[in-house]
Amino acid sequence: MITIVASTNRPGSSTLKMAKYYQQKLREKGVEAGLLSLEELPPNLLQTDLYGKRSSEFAKIQEIVTQTDKFLFVIPEYNGSYPGVLKVFIDACTFPDSFYDKKAALVGISSGKYGNIRGIDHFTGVCHYVHLNVMALKLHIAAIHKEFDADAQLVNPDTLKFIDEQIDKFIAF
Repeated sequence: MITIVASTNRPGSSTLKMAKYYQQKLREKGVEAGLLSLEELPPNLLQTDLYGKRSSEFAKIQEIVTQTDKFLFVIPEYNGSYPGVLKVFIDACTFPDSFYDKKAALVGISSGKYGNIRGIDHFTGVCHYVHLNVMALKLHIAAIHKEFDADAQLVNPDTLKFIDEQIDKFIAF
C-alpha cells in the first residue's frame, strides 16, 4: 500500500494540492495511493498520543501507517526545515513497526527559490534513524505559487517532467 503524506496541517495548503496531484498521476499510471493530510491529526495529539498513549482518533491513522509499504512525503519549507507537525506525527507513530524497512520518496516545496532543500535533508536524517529507506531522487520545487494554474494543475514543463520521472522510479522502488 502507498500513502502520500501532505506534511503540514495548514488549511488550504499548496502541499495538499501537490499531494493530490501525485495521487492523480499515480492513478493514471495504474497505481492506487491513499492520501493522509496532517490536517487530519487529532488537535490534542501532543497530550493524547505521545509516549505510548493512544487515542482512538490516532489509532485510525496508525493503522494506515502500519499497513503502508511505501510513503511519498510532500514537505513544505517551514523556517528553513520541515514542519514541526511532521516530526510530532513521526514521534506519535509506533516505533519501530511504523517505518522500519519501508520505503519513501520525498518532495520538497517552498515559496522561495530553493524548494526546501535543507528541510528534505533534515527529514532524510530522521528517515534514516527510523530505518525508512529513502529513494535517491528527491524533488525540490521552488516558487510553488507559480507552479499551479487555476484548476490546481501543474503547468511548468520541467516540473512535470521531473515529477513523472520520480513517479516512475517510485513505482519501481
